[in-house]
Parts: sequence; structure tokens; C-alpha cells
Amino acid sequence: MNQRARPAPTSDSPTHQQGSLEAFLQSKATRPTNQSTAKASAAISLSTSNDLNQRIRVCVRKRPLNKKETSNQEVDIAPLRGSRTIELNAPKTRIDLTRYTETHTFTFDDTFDGSSSNTQIYARTAQPLVDYIFKGGKATCFAHGQTGSGKTYTMLDPNHGLYVLAAQDIFRLLSSEYYAHLSASVGFYEIYQGQLFDLLNQKAKLVARDDGNGNVVIAGLREYPIGSVEDLMSVFEYGNQGRTTGKTGANNKSSRSHAVLQILLKTKTSPAKVHGKLSFIDLAGSERGADRGDANDKTRQEGAEINKSLLALKECIRALDQNKNHTPFRGSKLTQVLRDSFTGDSRTCMIATISPNNSNSEHTLNTLRYADRYRIEAIQELD
Repeated sequence: MNQRARPAPTSDSPTHQQGSLEAFLQSKATRPTNQSTAKASAAISLSTSNDLNQRIRVCVRKRPLNKKETSNQEVDIAPLRGSRTIELNAPKTRIDLTRYTETHTFTFDDTFDGSSSNTQIYARTAQPLVDYIFKGGKATCFAHGQTGSGKTYTMLDPNHGLYVLAAQDIFRLLSSEYYAHLSASVGFYEIYQGQLFDLLNQKAKLVARDDGNGNVVIAGLREYPIGSVEDLMSVFEYGNQGRTTGKTGANNKSSRSHAVLQILLKTKTSPAKVHGKLSFIDLAGSERGADRGDANDKTRQEGAEINKSLLALKECIRALDQNKNHTPFRGSKLTQVLRDSFTGDSRTCMIATISPNNSNSEHTLNTLRYADRYRIEAIQELD
């Protein structure tokens, strides 16, 4: 990890030296604003299509080949076959060194190729969840995939991320007389090395607890009231500056933590009651030791913790798939936080992001299998 980068929090005390959220917002208020970002996409009328309102949906996004891959003459080995099926033509080598291609085919609720925009993906993934939280539900949208496959761009890009597009619809609905009794607030935290840190409160340590009614509560999390898309974008910008990142062999600025952005709808009564909750989760990328390049001990420990938490998530999915009496949500902080996404009347959309080039075929296959397992659990839940 680049030791000149922002210091990562330790298990004892966060070393992040960021100023307060209020000071940051005040400084932004004195600067000229770029109005174009607030208009990243036009508001889209909420869909009521039945296929978009399943309890669990699993989608795949394939990013385009990047310049480095193109210059290395790598090819796209993951063609889409229609709107729901993706084929992976993985290059393999036999013991006698002869080469062959191993073809795998997967079918999901939706597949998107490299030409698909975030606006198009939003309409088929997070937009139905916005509708659901206004009906009083809990919803989660999370991205899973290899480091460098486009997770953060999809979920948390400051101009076109799904959270921005969702915010546009949320505030459009809040401006109507029908929802005048509701207001919005936001919380933003990261899961780093098995611990929770508040990205809106100078990385204060947080604790995940069960409230006794099957709900996960993040004790101490700061929930900041927001009145517009611009408010949310400013609050997110502040929090994202504190997120732990580092350099790996796979990515110059790789997320070293899982980030959770929560948008809450609350009543304007006293005391306020939570009406609905939408969480956007950007999972840190799975990685092999070779992906870390010339890593130091800290980077290796981070990678091991990331893989451990993703494995715990996989075990929860497997337990649900096999209808086991016990699902090991306490296997990691990530699965403890994500428990709301798997239980009760929640709705969840998983977006698996993949790299299409041949040198990443092993990672792409693992991601597609991971997403396929999640989809099988979803189908069995509906049967």
C-alpha cells in the first residue's frame, strides 16, 4: 500500500485527520456550484413492472475493455446472449500445454454490456427499490466483483452513481404533497478490518447491534438531514474523502473497505420514525495474492480481511440456499450488517460487475458463479 496515502484507521483509534462535516459544507457553500452534476439524468417515472419487483434480483454488468487491455491485444471473452444470458469463453491450458476454451453460460435477471449507461442500469436495478421504500420497506442495492471491475463507478460515482440517480427520484417524490409528511437523512460508514467507522463523523468507531425486533442498528451512526440532491452529493463527497483506499497490483486506487451509504425516510413527527431505508453498498473487490503486486504486510492483511468477509457472505448465501436452520450472519461485520438484506420483507438487488478480458477470466468466472448462487437462493425463496 502506498504509505503516503491517507492513513488507514487502526483497531485502536482512527487516525483520519479530516475536518468536520459542517466546516466542509460551509466551504462548499462559498464556492460556485456545477449545476450540471445535479442534472446527471432526467427523473424517470417509477416502474411497476412485475419482473422488477421481485424480492431478490441479480444482475450482471460487464465493463468495456480499457486502453491497457486493448493495447495488450486482449479480447472480450464474455459476450451477452440476449438481455439475460452471458457466456464466458475462458482460455485454459492442458497438462501437455495445448490450449483450449472452456465455455460457461449463466442466466440472470438482467445483463448489461459495456455500452450500457448508469441511467439504463438504474432503471432496472435501484429504481424499483426507491418505489419500495416509499411504501415503507427496506431495500439494499450492492455491487460485488473483482477489484477494477467497475463497482464503485456503478454505485458511488459522484456524478452518475446509482445513489445520485436514486436521490433525484427520492426528492422528486418528497416534493409531492402525498409525501409531505416525510423527510430524508443520510448515513455513511465503512467496514475496514472487521470494524465500522463513521465517514460523516471523523471516522468515529461504530457498533452493529440487534434491536430485538430482527433489525440491525448501527449504534452511534450520524444521520445527517438532507433537503436536496445537491445536499446528498456534498455529504457524500465529504464522506468519500475519508474512505480507506490503497494501491494494489490490480488498481492504483483500490477500495480497502466496504462502504455503506444509507438513505433514510423519516416522518416529521416527534419523535421521528423510520418510514423506509435504502442502502447502497460498495463491496471491496475480491483479490488474489498476485493482484496485490509488491504488497507490504498491511496490504496483505487488508486483502485477507476483505476475502474473509466475502467468504462469510458466500457462506450465508449457501446456508440460505440449503435451507439450514442457522445462517452464520455473525461470521463477519459485513454479513451482520447485511442481514437486513436477506431476511424479513426486505428487497435486494445484487449487481455483479465483471472484467471482460481474457487475463481476468478466473476472477470473472468466480464472480459469475457467486452471483449465480445468489440467484438460485432467490429463486428457491420465491418457489
